[in-house]
Amino acid sequence: MKKMLLAALLLGFSTQLFAADSIKLAITGPFSGGSAPMGTSMRDGAKLAISEINAAGGIVVGKKKMKIEIIERDDEAKNDRGALIGQELASMDDLSGVIGSVNTGVVIAGDKHLQEKGITKIICPAAGSASMTQWADKADKPGPKDLSIFRFAAHDGIQAAMVVEEAINRKLTRVAIIHDATNYGVSGRDDLLNQIKLQGNKLDVVATEKFNIGDKDMTAQLLKAKTAGAQAILIWGIGPELAAVSNDMDKIGLKIPLIGGWTLSMSNYVDNAGKNGNGTLMPQTFIEEPITPRIRAFINAYHKAYKVEHIPSPVSAAQGYDAVLIFAAAVKQAKSTDTKHIKLALEDLKEPVKGVIATWVHPYSTWNPADEQTHEAFRRENVVMGMVKDGSVVFANEADKQRLIKQAK
Repeated sequence: MKKMLLAALLLGFSTQLFAADSIKLAITGPFSGGSAPMGTSMRDGAKLAISEINAAGGIVVGKKKMKIEIIERDDEAKNDRGALIGQELASMDDLSGVIGSVNTGVVIAGDKHLQEKGITKIICPAAGSASMTQWADKADKPGPKDLSIFRFAAHDGIQAAMVVEEAINRKLTRVAIIHDATNYGVSGRDDLLNQIKLQGNKLDVVATEKFNIGDKDMTAQLLKAKTAGAQAILIWGIGPELAAVSNDMDKIGLKIPLIGGWTLSMSNYVDNAGKNGNGTLMPQTFIEEPITPRIRAFINAYHKAYKVEHIPSPVSAAQGYDAVLIFAAAVKQAKSTDTKHIKLALEDLKEPVKGVIATWVHPYSTWNPADEQTHEAFRRENVVMGMVKDGSVVFANEADKQRLIKQAK
């Protein structure tokens, strides 16, 4: 009996030693289903950064180097799966952090469990406004005084502002809003309406229509927009249904601009829309064009590692890559694998982090429930307008490309 007890103690001690020699980082997201281009690209971009860090010996934590150990979970873009994964990860005592998620409903269902345990999470590459505003002060309920959830994505306020600006700059006055029925689509619709108001009500919304995930025929919604005299479609959605909108616009002869959220850059839109996608406009944090040596190296490494000619979702891949670099910088600064110490370091990063999207200088600050921007990394200057051209997403404005090239020098 004593020998068994001693063996158990030794086993427990050796397990603790093993755990202490690695930094456990969970990567979650939709790695299957309609949102998979986002989830897999983010995961693969993150794993590319992790492989580079580990190949160099790991992260300096105090007086030793520690490698990152990956815990991977596919939430399948399902809210109930997100809740279960959130509960599972929250129960891990030695988990240093979480990077991931895409779908707003999944984030809302799962992140509450991580917040309860104080586990640091960086939402990446996306999630709608509600993923962060849920923690902000409300008239009837104050937000938490301390928050372990951060976001590394161009939030919908930035994107919606750019979409509305684009329509106004084109001298358009009548628009239709079409969105999917998910939490993401509904919050995107609300952000568009809010931006139209904030920008002086220069756009008249002549039709507001929605569609469900899995819908393949959008002619009814588009005919209402056409009959109402819409001069552009402002769209917010997640999956391959976006391509059905473009294809049905061509079918009914609706030759007007399609402008929407960043997800219009995904392969399941660009590939399925084909020539009908040409001219589609969307905000982007990263465009798969080797305009600097740093970006060229990232693109080449991704193509080689995953044997692809094009990244399914370049925005997601780049954000996953940079999010890991920021997390690693926080671990190094904290000199600890403790998730709460890493959270404090994230709120006050001392050293700039050179990513492929930007050099990140103090991306986050101490949480303020009156201003969720404190846990948002992206600002307007980090985002450009992209455009679909012959199966690829390119810079819509040459000035944006030149600005990014200049910043990299």
